Amino acid sequence: MLTTVARRALAAVMGLGLLVVYLPLAVVLTNSFNSSRTFAWPPSRLTTHWWSQAWQSTGARSALRTSVEAGLGATAVALVLGTMAAFAVARYRWFGRESVSFLLLLPIALPGIVTGIALNNAFRVAGARFGLLTIIIGHSTFCVVLVYNNALARLRRLGGTLEEASMDLGAGVWQTFRYVTFPLLRSALFAGGLLAFALSFDEIIVTTFTSAPGVQTLPLWIFGNLFRPNQAPVVNVVAAALIVLSVLPVWLAQRLSGEPVGARH
Repeated sequence: MLTTVARRALAAVMGLGLLVVYLPLAVVLTNSFNSSRTFAWPPSRLTTHWWSQAWQSTGARSALRTSVEAGLGATAVALVLGTMAAFAVARYRWFGRESVSFLLLLPIALPGIVTGIALNNAFRVAGARFGLLTIIIGHSTFCVVLVYNNALARLRRLGGTLEEASMDLGAGVWQTFRYVTFPLLRSALFAGGLLAFALSFDEIIVTTFTSAPGVQTLPLWIFGNLFRPNQAPVVNVVAAALIVLSVLPVWLAQRLSGEPVGARH
């Protein structure tokens, strides 16, 4: 009896939590089709007019391009550095290994404003020119964590027996990596890369401190136009598109992360 009550209570709390999280998102998606400029609720009529207006907005399209470029750049850096760090931690024993692992995970736990201020100061001291490159470097600091976690978890699940067997049979280090390690690691890296891209695409706090005037990502463009009455319908459309574009990589990453090791081989 108590077990049934507890199960129902947990289900109710979970449902309430999901409602709190996703109801506002549903309102944004609905308002992107609301024919009323003032977002009268419930919508009297639905229209796709604001979507065509958003597509014709040069500012939104430029911001989208910048977000994609920054996301791809940060993901590429994270894949290289995160994978190398995961191999160093999973395959070798050396002094300070656990401390380095902790330092790699720390950026994702720090408040974004702290990371942003630190990066801003570092770039100013180094005399770096703010722009797309500084945004990519800033996003890479926390994107590395996602790739590192995925790769490290997969490497620990794999162990080293298959690689040892490959080298015992005469394969070199690069042959073993190409034909044994990488195929088994590929889905974890892809999932980590998708999560890194999604996180970079949505980032606004660190971007605020690492971008230059005139260089706007999509979240920065939304925030800059949020309080302009004439832009409100377009902002809703862009926010709705951002929700969809953020959900897809996370969903794909979840599907790939849940795949059994070696299921495709």
